[in-house]
Amino acid sequence: MTKLTRRIVLHLVAGSVPLAALRIASAQDYPTRPVHIIVGFAVGGPNDITARLIGQWLSERLGQPFVIENRPGAASNLATEMVVRAAPDGYTLLLVGAPSAINATLYDNLTFDFIRDIAPVAGVLRAPIVMVVNPTVPAHTVPEFIAYAKANPGKINLASPGSGTTPHVAGELFKQMTGIKLVTVTYRGGGPALADVLSGQVQVMFESILSSLALIKQGRLRAMAVTAATRLPSLPDVPTVGEFVPDYEATSWFGIGAPKKTPREIIEVLNKEINACLADPAIRERLAHLSGVPMPMSAAEFGKLIVDETDKWATVIRAANIKPE
Repeated sequence: MTKLTRRIVLHLVAGSVPLAALRIASAQDYPTRPVHIIVGFAVGGPNDITARLIGQWLSERLGQPFVIENRPGAASNLATEMVVRAAPDGYTLLLVGAPSAINATLYDNLTFDFIRDIAPVAGVLRAPIVMVVNPTVPAHTVPEFIAYAKANPGKINLASPGSGTTPHVAGELFKQMTGIKLVTVTYRGGGPALADVLSGQVQVMFESILSSLALIKQGRLRAMAVTAATRLPSLPDVPTVGEFVPDYEATSWFGIGAPKKTPREIIEVLNKEINACLADPAIRERLAHLSGVPMPMSAAEFGKLIVDETDKWATVIRAANIKPE
């Protein structure tokens, strides 16, 4: 306990210092023991890698271990429920992602309300998706593909790596905004879906840049467009979908959340350090290897992003009548 904290506690006992002062002192000391970051996906994926990168930085900067706990299940809902039930003291955090916004509508029996029960802490990164086709598809641009699909309604298959995944809803958004009719084929994972696109059994897929970049470079997949608002440094000659379909944007994204009622002062400490992490050139280089774009922002800005994404995907999910597997 620091001298400042000891002095405030003594005055508090004497009834002369408000609880708010003690909370501020506690935030100044934070953290005094290990912090756990709960990840709703298995070890080794982009979610896990992102959490470990941030956790290592926070451990070094704040002097306490930030321990990554992988709690996969129910498309990250199990991890979220665990954090919702945790004490709001800053020692249990959640790796938040696009699935958090999607699940709010996809699942109708959740025991929590994500926007209400999870406090936004900080954004971390955006991870664009790429619209790829088998090279045998007779279309080389998005307008050509749209024309090809309209000339062949219901004859072109769209691979989905799982019902309600970010690539799935990205593809459904594309269908809705262009008015084309593609047959969505749902797989249990990106690997099997990508394999069928490579073999030509399925013609098109919206897929993570991390999984598809090497295949694009090898010519085994044709990149039609990226789903981000701007072109990617790793694929500078590939346009965005939005260049042809105005206002289209769909990306995976990650951030950090905490249980509601977590003290504002602790959230501010974490937000400041995470934003400092995202400004570090070495960290930015490592994120670039994940094809991730740093997403520094205030806690309030991150909260707005979550609300906006939840509303956006709610419209898509309802229109497409997407159900969980």
